[in-house]
Amino acid sequence: MNRFQDKVVFITGGASGMGEKMVKLYAAEGAKVVAADINEAALTEKWGSYDNVMTVVLNVTDDAQWAEAMKKAVDSLGKIDILVNNAGISTEKGMNDITIEDWRRLSDINGFGTFLGMKHASQYMKEAKKGSIVNISSYTALIGMGLNPYSASKGSVRAISKAAAAEFGQHGIRVNTIFPGIIETPMTKSLEDTKDVVNALIRMTPLQRLGQPEDVANAVLFLSSDEASYISGAELVIDGGYSAR
Repeated sequence: MNRFQDKVVFITGGASGMGEKMVKLYAAEGAKVVAADINEAALTEKWGSYDNVMTVVLNVTDDAQWAEAMKKAVDSLGKIDILVNNAGISTEKGMNDITIEDWRRLSDINGFGTFLGMKHASQYMKEAKKGSIVNISSYTALIGMGLNPYSASKGSVRAISKAAAAEFGQHGIRVNTIFPGIIETPMTKSLEDTKDVVNALIRMTPLQRLGQPEDVANAVLFLSSDEASYISGAELVIDGGYSAR
């Protein structure tokens, strides 16, 4: 299928994990994809040979870099139809070990980075009077799981996504949010080093497995597609049923 033929998709965190899978699926569906990541070497290694994937180095916490990256994408490809704010970091620190630096770093990358993406992409989408934004939050923003800056930063993604959906709708821009559970990616590799932790999480998940990057990527593609043209402000949880317990 070519569901995204002639569409331009901008994906942050596009060099690994869920972002890498998203880039592959959009490209396979005919889109022109801008893969953005702070890791220039990984971008080149993953996407250097792809004709329909453009790469940009981006620190999502930097307002000026966002403006430059968006302008570069639009100058090269003509527009931005879809933005996926996927870039993020995590921490396993307990409450007594968290520092102000930890809190600020996660808030800057996960929360402020998502805000900046919407700020800059929406300017081009407003001109076109259409667009789709999908933000990646976390199931920890919905349930009591870990008193740490990760939960707080992902909670801010939920809040600003709702606000953006309400504000941008008049311009034809849809904003939706996905809340993944534990997905097997490089960011969650530390969990795999402790089999007891992984087994406990699987036992607590109704579907009895951890999530895969494609579980999230396929949902992102649906929410950003024309098939979801009347869906905005939605929250889709992808956690194998964990939060339903």
